[in-house]
Amino acid sequence: MDGAPAKPASVLAPFAVRSFRFQWPADLATSWSFEMETLILGWYVLVATDSVLLLTLFAALQYVGTLVAPMFGVAGDRKGARAVLSAMRAFYMVQAAVLTGFVYFDALSPFPVFVIGAMMGIVRPSDIAIRYLLVGETIPSKQLVGAMGVSRTTTDSARVAGALAGAGIVATLGMTPAYTAVTLLYAVSALLTLGTARRPRNSDADALAHGISPKHPSPLRDMSDSFAYVWRTPHLLAAMTLALLVNFCAFPLMGGVLPYVAREVYGTGQAGLGYLAASFAFGALLGSLGLSAWRRSIRPGRMMIVYTFGWYALLLIFAWVDVLAVGIVVLILAGLCQTLALVPLSIMLLRSSDPQMRSRILGLRMLAIYGLPMGLLASGPLIEAFGYAMTATGYGIFGVIATALIAWRWYADVWRPDAAANRE
Repeated sequence: MDGAPAKPASVLAPFAVRSFRFQWPADLATSWSFEMETLILGWYVLVATDSVLLLTLFAALQYVGTLVAPMFGVAGDRKGARAVLSAMRAFYMVQAAVLTGFVYFDALSPFPVFVIGAMMGIVRPSDIAIRYLLVGETIPSKQLVGAMGVSRTTTDSARVAGALAGAGIVATLGMTPAYTAVTLLYAVSALLTLGTARRPRNSDADALAHGISPKHPSPLRDMSDSFAYVWRTPHLLAAMTLALLVNFCAFPLMGGVLPYVAREVYGTGQAGLGYLAASFAFGALLGSLGLSAWRRSIRPGRMMIVYTFGWYALLLIFAWVDVLAVGIVVLILAGLCQTLALVPLSIMLLRSSDPQMRSRILGLRMLAIYGLPMGLLASGPLIEAFGYAMTATGYGIFGVIATALIAWRWYADVWRPDAAANRE
């Protein structure tokens, strides 16, 4: 009937696409492995070395690959997201199998953990960008917001379950079964990724239609073109700046040093660490489900600003909380704000970027994660000198001020309702 309101699309609509039915469980298995691995090794490093400096160094190594993330984006443009993602996940499986061997033969020490962590850190940061690119290549544009929300649930639900499973398996069965499970999950992920769709064959024709040559002169030229594209597109530059800021100020004090907070602030063990990590992830999962269901009136530019302020406010509260139950509630709310800030940011990048530049733009988005290891490395000495509460407070205040400056500098490009960042 004409004039009747359109029936909202189902949250499960993306699963009508065959490729997404393979991608979602593949992403879920990968995310489970990531979270189990991070929690298991972070706790191991803290217990084996009894040093917050080495803990922050290990956490920083997980993100060393952000420096080469744009090159993964270039590879995605050239080879397609499926080929790049399949190779990455095979690499994860091999690395986890090697570390399982160290554990099985009772040869584990901090040195191989740091070496393998650094090697994983070269590849791992680009996984989310390439999986988002694969969604963009295979899902119709009208379903993109819903698909991004559903895709994000793989990361958020895995952070809940993976954190609890990682802590629980190690506490009850030991490192060998835990790392065997991680290796098997990576193997399942690699096999499922092979079932996703290749990039459409007419991509070269689309490139020509947009006036872009499908034959790129060199990877470095591709990368420099993407930097120039972002620099001359104000709302993209604002989004990249905001992404760099939250990775420097917010994530380190609520993620990378969480093993230290669990032990020194709350006086809890590995199980308590699992609850804290799962709490932040549970809030993020709620945000992902909310975005999947409530997606017709999303204004990404405004959302990323508003919920970034909310995230910093909760960091300032968390800095002074020393009751575990209260800390869990604050982390749930912080996880919710994190998703409602960063998923709209990624949606805006996909929607408003030239289709032939998407992979490289998402690669640059991952480059912003380099703020995280920088924030982690700075936080270690600051925590030792001033304590966790004062360090987290300083990070939170700096984040609020910098976010306000971003909103003021790019007001016309990210806040106004008719701005490119807020268009459907």
